[in-house]
Amino acid sequence: MGKDVIIACDFASAEETYAFLDRFGETKPFVKIGMELYYAEGPQIVRELKARGHKVFLDLKLHDIPNTVEKAMRVLAGLGADICNVHAAGTGKMMEAALRGLTEGTKAGKRPLLIAVTQLTSTNQEQLEAELLIRRPMEEVVSTYAATTKRAGLDGVVCSPLESPAVHGFLGASFLTVTPGVRLAGDEKGDQSRVTTPAMAKELGSDYIVVGRSITGAQDPVEAYERCRQEFCD
Repeated sequence: MGKDVIIACDFASAEETYAFLDRFGETKPFVKIGMELYYAEGPQIVRELKARGHKVFLDLKLHDIPNTVEKAMRVLAGLGADICNVHAAGTGKMMEAALRGLTEGTKAGKRPLLIAVTQLTSTNQEQLEAELLIRRPMEEVVSTYAATTKRAGLDGVVCSPLESPAVHGFLGASFLTVTPGVRLAGDEKGDQSRVTTPAMAKELGSDYIVVGRSITGAQDPVEAYERCRQEFCD
């Protein structure tokens, strides 16, 4: 897998999701399944989207004791997703357990990529310090979490595009950065704090961008998706 635009399918049902994706015809975009859709439809939504030809980023952000995360990842491995994730805040031991479970649960072929969330793109520096009691610059915090992630053997991290240069500079170009918080120019930021455009994310070195409302909320989602791809992939 190389640079790509991942559409965040934050819908409440399978019917909404399929109706949205049917608008793309023979094009099969990479999609993200988050908590809302997964909790509404369960594991079958992953199987069905894979059967329809989509690559899937299963964005459940596991964060629990190592034993629980290992067992959960062993189960999730059987769904055929292309990317899964955990929270880096769960510590290196939890991430090692997640990787072990995902590897053991992969029955055939290559295991899914496993990445870790560093800091949510809705979190700003003030919240980092006042609410999470982390009194370090955001870039330093993200890079440190990313280093722990790499030591645990994972493939990359979720971070803002703004932190991609620091992560790659610290850990190398092959360590993936999957970056939400991406909006087309002129679109509202919504509840995100650390955002860029697809073109800026490309300049900053993101490997994958995750785009939600700029595509799913557009009057013409297919045209918005193609704009994102032109800015980021071409």
